[in-house]
Amino acid sequence: MIINYNNRYDEEIKLLFGELQEVIAKLDKEGFNILTPNYNEKYFQQVLENIKTNNGKMFLYKEGGKIVGLVVGYILNAVETYDFKAPKRGRIAELVVSKTCRGKGCGQMLIEKMENYFKQNGCKNIIIEVLAYNERALNFYQKNGYHPRVLDVTKNI
Repeated sequence: MIINYNNRYDEEIKLLFGELQEVIAKLDKEGFNILTPNYNEKYFQQVLENIKTNNGKMFLYKEGGKIVGLVVGYILNAVETYDFKAPKRGRIAELVVSKTCRGKGCGQMLIEKMENYFKQNGCKNIIIEVLAYNERALNFYQKNGYHPRVLDVTKNI
């Protein structure tokens, strides 16, 4: 069941953020992404602030009385400069599904819920940042109609 963010689930949400960061840190071949002892709390506070200032939303996936997934999104206003023109867009900042719930459709339902939120708010495009080494996430997003637009390439020296 998908519900709107409720602060009574804050501790479970923090654990999910930590679980995701742990996975990303393990996947990161350069080792830039790390999990610090205070990561869960600091990142959680940053997310809440970004939701507040960017017309954002957090949806939670609840199963058996426990939060096992979440999606966080923000709205980016249209931008037009001398070299860039983009419509009002949504940014999915986080999509986290606990190991216990992966492969059961939780992520699919969460992403659809956020996409509908963006549509209802006049967004014409959705952006998601994905670590290139996270093949599982890349495959999931591509199956949902997302495609690469900008790629950073890196070289260790």
